[in-house]
Amino acid sequence: MSINKPDWLRVKAPQKERIGNVSNLLSDLKLNTVCQEASCPNIGECFAGGTATFLIMGPGCTRACPYCDIDFDKSVRALDPSEPYRLGEAVKRLGLKHVVITSVNRDDLEDGGASQFVRCIESVRESSPDTTIELLIPDFCGNWDALAIVMNASPDVLNHNIETVPRLYKKARPQGIYERSLELLFRVRKESNKVYSKSGLMVGLGESDEEVFQVLSDLHDHKVDIVTIGQYLSPGPKHLRVDRFVTPNQFEKYKIEGENRFGFLQVVSSPLTRSSYHAGEVERLMKIYPR
Repeated sequence: MSINKPDWLRVKAPQKERIGNVSNLLSDLKLNTVCQEASCPNIGECFAGGTATFLIMGPGCTRACPYCDIDFDKSVRALDPSEPYRLGEAVKRLGLKHVVITSVNRDDLEDGGASQFVRCIESVRESSPDTTIELLIPDFCGNWDALAIVMNASPDVLNHNIETVPRLYKKARPQGIYERSLELLFRVRKESNKVYSKSGLMVGLGESDEEVFQVLSDLHDHKVDIVTIGQYLSPGPKHLRVDRFVTPNQFEKYKIEGENRFGFLQVVSSPLTRSSYHAGEVERLMKIYPR
């Protein structure tokens, strides 16, 4: 049985004039953004603020997480060698201050797509050397050599989402392993003390607030700097249902606890928060907490 969406989640569609010609440019360059693919309610704000999240190595994903709306495709597919160039060109033409590069899971590739991430970093740095770069990566099936490939390219931020509490992994993220994701995040700091580490989770899948605070504790123990927390919204009837709608007051408590009790550099927590929401603030964080 579904539950009604509360008023605080009823947002107006972004105005087309705020997005400008972004959609046409992305279409011309044959690029996908998570902003568009996931119909993100923050798309106008992020595009206007000089931030975008590009989805590479798609469109199909080799995993079928029941909360996600990206199509499942386990076939072996060659990478597009022109994709990094086209991404770099988009960043340049859009004048982005901060770019987030994420991908579908590519478990069919030996390095999980790590080398393609690196090529994208190199392309962006060549075309837009002042743009800060954030990677939102999969777990690479625990291939730490693949993680090292990415880390050697020195992104400004390395993000890997923990997604949910460990009790719900079998239900929501059946091919993921909670401890493996924590290990990846810890290795980010081990590989480099200059890269800012980041993770995020959804709430509303059936977890308790106590479990959320335990995840925050685990992320802190594994040296994560930045955390995002947002409301899970079901993409459709074939996906996991929303178990509860967390109130804005509770999201604020997550933020206060995360920053004051656990000491994260930043916690972005609200019903509409997504992994890349306010990602562009990393420039401010880098000035306050230089590495």
